[in-house]
Amino acid sequence: MKKTSFFLIFTFFISTALWSQTAKYSNEFLSLGLGARGLGMSNAMTAITDDVTSAYWNPAGLSRMKKNYQLSLMHAEYFAGIAKYDYGAIGYKIDDRSTVAFSYIRFGVDNIMNTTELIDNQGNIDYDRITYFSAADNAFLLSYAHNFEKVKGLALGGNAKIIYRKIGQFANAWGFGLDLGLQYHNEKGWQAGAMLRDATSTFNAWSYSLTPEVIEVYLSTDNEIPENSLELTVPQLLLSGAKEMNLGKGFHATFALDFNCTFDGKRNTLIKSNFMSIDPRFGMEFDYKKIIALRAGIGNFQQEIDFDNKGKTTLQINFGIGINIKDIFTIDYAFTDIGDVSIAIYSHVFSLRVGLDRFTKK
Repeated sequence: MKKTSFFLIFTFFISTALWSQTAKYSNEFLSLGLGARGLGMSNAMTAITDDVTSAYWNPAGLSRMKKNYQLSLMHAEYFAGIAKYDYGAIGYKIDDRSTVAFSYIRFGVDNIMNTTELIDNQGNIDYDRITYFSAADNAFLLSYAHNFEKVKGLALGGNAKIIYRKIGQFANAWGFGLDLGLQYHNEKGWQAGAMLRDATSTFNAWSYSLTPEVIEVYLSTDNEIPENSLELTVPQLLLSGAKEMNLGKGFHATFALDFNCTFDGKRNTLIKSNFMSIDPRFGMEFDYKKIIALRAGIGNFQQEIDFDNKGKTTLQINFGIGINIKDIFTIDYAFTDIGDVSIAIYSHVFSLRVGLDRFTKK
């Protein structure tokens, strides 16, 4: 019996997209960036990150946390509120040399209609048979950073991350991976950073639980029925350089340039070859006495073909602002676009950070 409807097609369109087993773009939710400061600077953060969000940008930067305890939170919505992007992290300085952090990241679409049982065996439509499910990607990061006593300004960090991806009752995946980061800064304001993301090739082991109704839909639409499989995320190398300058009278400026290097074939980036593709990102920040900051960034360079079949290069521009009160309370805002500027909708992103040296007064 034919069991298709608009809602059914919509449901499985989303599910199929999230079920993609192409390793080249696996776990892409971990490449979106997080925290309004970083998003406002187009993700050019590998060298300059220095707070609890470093667990994501470059774990070595955790060693530069200015408070013994830091908490960071972010909520963002994309595609007119269809997708929710949430983040929370807490960091703790063990001593002057070592810092640990725990982070949680979720990107998901909730309340998706499941209409596989909308029509019964007699062909009757019963809207009470409609159920709802979520398609969500989750990541848990346990991070550690250490700065070296003999080489001032040099720090090393790493992440152990657990991935959990779930598509309602239809499928789920567990994965594990490691990130490694290095960061250096000196008293003259020069900074450098490097991060090997998915250093050991992060894997996702997918398991499917398809009902006979779902299998029937796949067969009737000539789609391949998914099977339990292993999905790999190949390593990425992020390289960065930055310069912080004192402009006088309490004004400072920071300029950062990042290169995201991938080794999984030719991608649609500004610099590309069969061996490696490079996606450059440039960010800048101007602040007054570290209290208020204005930010901007350029990134997401794309090669596109217009209606006249002529090639052109497009880019994405982001903006942001931040207010910092003695490193105790910080709120950041970014006006940013998750994808190509001609397709995706710009979003307003806010993030909050709280820092404390102790919880009780002595």
